[in-house]
Amino acid sequence: MIKLERTSVMNLENAMRGARNPMNSWDRMDSFYDEDGNYVLGPNDLGLAKRLRRAGSDHRKFIRQIFVSVDITAPLYWWKEYDTYKVATVANSTSTMHKIHSKPFSMDDFSCDHMTDGTKKFMETVVAELENIRLRFKETKSKDDWYDMIQLLPSSYNQMRTCTFNYETLINIYRARKNHKLAEWHTFCDWIETLPYAEQLITFEP
Repeated sequence: MIKLERTSVMNLENAMRGARNPMNSWDRMDSFYDEDGNYVLGPNDLGLAKRLRRAGSDHRKFIRQIFVSVDITAPLYWWKEYDTYKVATVANSTSTMHKIHSKPFSMDDFSCDHMTDGTKKFMETVVAELENIRLRFKETKSKDDWYDMIQLLPSSYNQMRTCTFNYETLINIYRARKNHKLAEWHTFCDWIETLPYAEQLITFEP
């Protein structure tokens, strides 16, 4: 299971202006803001963006200046793979260290969508035991109980992070993960395809 919410795409206007700096061609800028406040690339700017994109990463530096922020809720086993991408990414996560005990455990806290019925029944016993330990910890504040929670916590536990990256990073992620066996990566790549000018600037075939 993965959820991507509260997406913001920023700095497209400044990125396009920067793309014109090498040739001082600012007078050819023809992009504009529509009535909903979206920045729309005009034919001149879109043509330039596509030419620079085709020229390779050295020439499409402007893409690194288009920023995306999104709240992602996903299981820990997916985050372990996401953490491969350290360049030009920033993430602030909810804390399992400080807040794991602050709310009751339930099956909704875990990604169980691909579990078989038998495994899901066993998972229910794990969640019940986690809740027992949590209640005990709230009474005792024992470090032993806290460690029991942290070390028993399955990798299917869902964590929310606010993530920021740029379009160049998303190009790398999309190409590396679009055929991955984890369903979460397919959902992530589907989300990439919804971003402004994704087809022209991110998901294009090299």
